[in-house]
Amino acid sequence: MAETASTKGMAVITGASTGIGFELAQCAARDGYDLIIAADQARIVQAASRLKAFGVAVEPIETDLSTLEGVDRLIERIEADGRSVDLLMANAGRGLGKGFLDQNFADVRKVVDTNITGTIYLVQQIGNHMRARGEGRILLTGSIAGFMPGSYQAVYNGTKAFINSFSFALREELRGSGVTVSCLMPGATETEFFKRADLMDTSIGQAKKEDPADVARIGYDAMLDGEGDVVSGWKNKLQAAVANVTPASVLAHQHAKMAEPGSGTK
Repeated sequence: MAETASTKGMAVITGASTGIGFELAQCAARDGYDLIIAADQARIVQAASRLKAFGVAVEPIETDLSTLEGVDRLIERIEADGRSVDLLMANAGRGLGKGFLDQNFADVRKVVDTNITGTIYLVQQIGNHMRARGEGRILLTGSIAGFMPGSYQAVYNGTKAFINSFSFALREELRGSGVTVSCLMPGATETEFFKRADLMDTSIGQAKKEDPADVARIGYDAMLDGEGDVVSGWKNKLQAAVANVTPASVLAHQHAKMAEPGSGTK
């Protein structure tokens, strides 16, 4: 990927085939960054074709980001490019609805490995290069779901609680290094997440949701400004504030009303 005079640098975005990830890639492309985009779907190639309309170089890679081998494939592609990563947007994530004991454990493992293991492995690899040269921006996609026990989404909410916490800890560790870490914490957003997580028959699956383009822009701008975290949307800000002072048992009961199978038809 040859850098042109008009190019600001290189951005890497995971989970970029659709939704928030694709919109984050559009933000970077619009700003003149060349892109390496990754996802576990073949549609990442179609996403790349659309992003090239911004006049930047775009390299797609279809790889399983829930595995270390899949992340290594992405790292190899980045290293083959020979350029430093200026922006890393670790957005890849999976959801999973229904009660924990009723879930297939292979699906549970996929959520944990995508949202946590693959994400922090990628951040460690690229983050070390950023720290060595003393500059870089990292954005992790957390969620306001991480503020509450997620009845009927127990594993997903747990992984997002991890990412929210991890981002703040890593940010502090990198203080003064020239590398910033930001965490985007959206609420329910109009993406394919709910369909893929089998949540379409729930209240939260059928409720009106945020525009992924708006969510992405808020997170992208926060990353460029070096902010620690950003909750998108005033309703989500209120929900996050309330969650901080509400007993966990109450939050779990409230979440069950939104995510229990069949709640969207009650």
